[in-house]
Amino acid sequence: MTPLTAELLIRAYTRGIFPMAEGASQRVYWYEPDPRAIFDLDRVHFSKSLLKKVRKEHFQIQYSSAFEAVIRACAERDSTWISKEIIRAYLQLHRGGFAHSVETWQGGTLVGGLYGVALGGAFFGESMFHREDDASKVAFYYLVKRMQDQGFTLLDSQFTNKHLEQFGIIEVPRQIYQQMLKTALAQHCRFL
Repeated sequence: MTPLTAELLIRAYTRGIFPMAEGASQRVYWYEPDPRAIFDLDRVHFSKSLLKKVRKEHFQIQYSSAFEAVIRACAERDSTWISKEIIRAYLQLHRGGFAHSVETWQGGTLVGGLYGVALGGAFFGESMFHREDDASKVAFYYLVKRMQDQGFTLLDSQFTNKHLEQFGIIEVPRQIYQQMLKTALAQHCRFL
């Protein structure tokens, strides 16, 4: 089995493929879902109550200041696809400037966040967590805002779920996704 490295991850993402482990310490498998779940950055929906919380600055926002804490918090579930090998490889990606986190803090404590990989004008969202109500939703709001401000065009969520449906996630066929990915990868965007 080929070890999971930052270089291998970058090659995979540029082809629309991503890894998931079977449990916290299990074997890594590669996925390329069809259809693919993405967000149209011009049509992401945020509830009025969430926007009110954002306006009141209920949480403090930081970017990539606690990446390792975020990925480890995302892995703290009864059933997780984020193995030790995945954590190690994404920490390499983070050190290389490709993996980023959006963090919500409250009183100096990390209470929520998300992480993913930025390549060109694409951001591949991996996972999110919260320890306070709406903390991950606020992180997602700031992810979308950062992407819009920096000219990103593709927010790849990989799969859809009930939590993401509230934001207006859509699914596109693999062929369309591959065209969107090619266009996004040709862009020169900076996440930080």
